Amino acid sequence: MTAEAVAMVWPGVGGRHRPVAVRLEKPAPGEALVEVELATICGSDLHTVSGRRPGPAPGVLGHEIVGRVVRLGDGPPPRDVRDRAVAIGDRVAVGIYAACGRCGRCRRDLPQKCERLFKYGHAPLAEAGPLSGGYATHVRVRAGTPLAVVPPELPAGLAAPLGCATATAVATVAAGGAEVRSRNITVCGAGLLGLLATAMLADQGAAVTVVDPDAGRRATAKLMGAANAVDAAAEPPSADVYIELSGAPAAARNAVARTATGGTIVLAGTVSPGAPLDWEAQDLVRGLLTVRGVHNYAPAHLAEAAAWTESAAGRLPVDALLGPVHPLDDLDAALQEAARSGAVRVGVAPGEIDQGR
Repeated sequence: MTAEAVAMVWPGVGGRHRPVAVRLEKPAPGEALVEVELATICGSDLHTVSGRRPGPAPGVLGHEIVGRVVRLGDGPPPRDVRDRAVAIGDRVAVGIYAACGRCGRCRRDLPQKCERLFKYGHAPLAEAGPLSGGYATHVRVRAGTPLAVVPPELPAGLAAPLGCATATAVATVAAGGAEVRSRNITVCGAGLLGLLATAMLADQGAAVTVVDPDAGRRATAKLMGAANAVDAAAEPPSADVYIELSGAPAAARNAVARTATGGTIVLAGTVSPGAPLDWEAQDLVRGLLTVRGVHNYAPAHLAEAAAWTESAAGRLPVDALLGPVHPLDDLDAALQEAARSGAVRVGVAPGEIDQGR
């Protein structure tokens, strides 16, 4: 391990990232220092750099991270979400947040909404320091962060999103109800969240219809197990469970009309302003509908995400999910490519990476 790390600092909308050298220091008790293997570009980062979503400026973005533990703080080591003691040399997927574990929300089993929540890649540089996001050679993993130890053979393109997209997909599927076998489910959006949710639901025996305007992503949805994949302008069959993961306002507004009597609506993609709903209350009442909101996830969801991904890795089309991988100093080009290309995910790696890993 080198004596210094490098972090790519985002100055704000319209600015180019600049590298900043950081001296590596010993982590505090309960913390870990992780050397980044791969960070994948989430849609929220694209919204931040374009100005569609408020973001920390200056700050270090990136929150879908897999890497290796290179230093630990004093005292008992952190335990991962499957209750494994984390050791130096372990390959870990880093959760998107750190929670205090003591506040009222944490005590209510809502650590993802901790009153003192820290989110990787979403914190101002002056408060969090430069090793606070995935677009760096190293990340300082704070106490209270969900971690998943993953095997060396798990492809990096599947391991990096575990702490964001995959765990959130698990939480979203869980919100739709425990029994999905033989049920008709609509998934709006064939980004990584929607594709992973589709594969999880198909594994449970659900008949999944994916709605997305992009023909390439509809084809990938079929590879992930979708029974049907239709254009956003089409009228999907009435759903027992309607899952909105696209962020498109129309998809949220259409939820009631496209959900069967007694069904469940799960809204997880609409995380920005601009989608006021004009549902009739009587339609919810007379339709016996349940509406659930999902934002991020609990540690148990990351544990399930890691277990599912490890079991499903051999049949998931990794090449269709991870597109080009750019070196860290090419971060601006990587973000531009992620914004304009059809790739589900674009990667950023401090060193060379075998895209099959």
